[in-house]
Amino acid sequence: MLIAVQILAALAGLVHVYIWVMECLRFSDPKVHRGVFRVATENVETVRSWAFNQGWYNLFLAIGALLGVAVVQADAAVGMTLIVFACGSMLGAALVLVLKDRSMASAALKQGLFPALVLIFAATQL
Repeated sequence: MLIAVQILAALAGLVHVYIWVMECLRFSDPKVHRGVFRVATENVETVRSWAFNQGWYNLFLAIGALLGVAVVQADAAVGMTLIVFACGSMLGAALVLVLKDRSMASAALKQGLFPALVLIFAATQL
């Protein structure tokens, strides 16, 4: 099961790196701000700082998950702590998103599926 945790945590991390790219590097693209984040073009400048800041939160969570994957074989306690904390935070954010706005269920699923699976499989390691 540890291999499943590592693979799923790596996937969760990569999804959040991709979210960082959209929020920090590609937010000006209408396919991103309108299509993904539902921000009208005339509002992009108003929310750009929010998106940029949010992107960095997502990148830091990704780094935590990926670092946990990298060290879990050498130090299981440290690796699993990083993985569970990062993926728990990712899942928490996904739940907040869907609880606030049910129309964001698809985005919440994309953001939270791998972290949820990580936590389920990690629970079997206790």
